[in-house]
Amino acid sequence: MKIRTIIIAALVAMVATGCKHDGFTIEGTLEGGENKTLWLEEIAPEGPMFIDSIRTDGKGHFKYHYNPPYRSLYNLHTTENNYIVTLPANGETIEVTGKYENLSLTYNVTGSPESILLWQLQQYTNDGSKILYALVDSVSHYDALLSSGAIDQPTYDRKKQDCDSVYHAAFVEQQEYICRFVEEQAGSLSTLIALYKPFNNRALIDPRDPSSIDYYDIVLKGLEEQLPDNPHTLHFKNTTEHLRSALARQQENE
Repeated sequence: MKIRTIIIAALVAMVATGCKHDGFTIEGTLEGGENKTLWLEEIAPEGPMFIDSIRTDGKGHFKYHYNPPYRSLYNLHTTENNYIVTLPANGETIEVTGKYENLSLTYNVTGSPESILLWQLQQYTNDGSKILYALVDSVSHYDALLSSGAIDQPTYDRKKQDCDSVYHAAFVEQQEYICRFVEEQAGSLSTLIALYKPFNNRALIDPRDPSSIDYYDIVLKGLEEQLPDNPHTLHFKNTTEHLRSALARQQENE
């Protein structure tokens, strides 16, 4: 009886320990987020899928546990267009800080290596956006000067050309960063986010460009090696095959 009791106790302890590591926990404290609502959404292979709403307390703190059926990506929203992307692993506790009203530009994340990768990716994107905003302001300024007669057309054209050069350099820099990210993080679902990153609504890795298939292949090969049965991998394989067929038709018609 004593041995049987020990065995049962050991099994119970194993089950209890296992349960502690099922799924992931996301928590944090958001400035200006007192008694507010957050929304957790999976970036499923077929598109966004609502998981649950999360209510913060009087100090802006929240905590939520979720046990997903497979490894996936998750958006945490404060509004429809204000969100962060996370990539939790089983057993992780992701800690998020930032400002509730401007989460995507102010957040920080710890406790999840691949979520930190996505944070670094977002920070680089944010830096590119700052350049874009500055360029838009500059062009508007020169438009106003031209309209008022403060500068002549040749001067305006030179200033506009300077802005175009800065824009091109920023685009190339962002593109090189994304390509490097895809290569270095092959096998991670974070590459799916990087692959589709735009710059000023322009694809950094353009699926209409025949050379883009190389990066789709890098992403697919990595996912098939690391996550062969994951729904994201299976869905992306179909995406890559369709892209390859479309590019082949495009080349035939040229």
